[in-house]
Amino acid sequence: MFTGIVEAVGRLRAITPKGEDVTVTVETGSLDMSDVKLGDSIATNGVCLTVIAFTDHSYSADLSVETLKKSSFADSQVGDPVNLEKAMLPTTRFGGHIVSGHVDGVGQIVERNIVGRAIEFWVQMPEDLSKYVAEKGSITVDGISLTVNDLRKNAFKLTIVPHTTAETTIDQFHVGRKVNLEVDVLARYMERLLRGPQAEEQPESRITLEFLQQNGFA
Repeated sequence: MFTGIVEAVGRLRAITPKGEDVTVTVETGSLDMSDVKLGDSIATNGVCLTVIAFTDHSYSADLSVETLKKSSFADSQVGDPVNLEKAMLPTTRFGGHIVSGHVDGVGQIVERNIVGRAIEFWVQMPEDLSKYVAEKGSITVDGISLTVNDLRKNAFKLTIVPHTTAETTIDQFHVGRKVNLEVDVLARYMERLLRGPQAEEQPESRITLEFLQQNGFA
């Protein structure tokens, strides 16, 4: 489990094909590796990766075919910066929101605007994820816990303050860039609970804002 509070910005040092899979090696920048062990999890641009080898300044992890299909790693190149966060501890300050590191889909930056000292982005998302995204709710973008400030059809707006820009890869976000998205896990569990026994029978969600209001959830 993670919080979406990025600890360091690393860089992809190597991408090595292994049949249909890939092994990546990540330079960890300022990330504290002193307590990292084999088998530990490190969120890398929001993807929970398992450490299979490491040094004081890098680690390697395998990416399965499923991970490549569901994330932006399919388009990654050596040298790309990546957001890094080690798995949280019971004593960790919970500054973001619950993040599993299991990417739900790939979004795309469609607008970037400077507003005062902040940067506003509009991010297009897969249509099937839009039902889980709410205004003023949380979403994880490339491993960063962020607040949704506005919505339109299959897109959401982010307003990024200077500190977040300085501590993450967000300054690299440009129109057309693909980003990893993970919706708030609480929205997924709420849908499952409300649908109950019909969850297996009805693959298409019938949860709407009107339904949530009628049932006291909004």
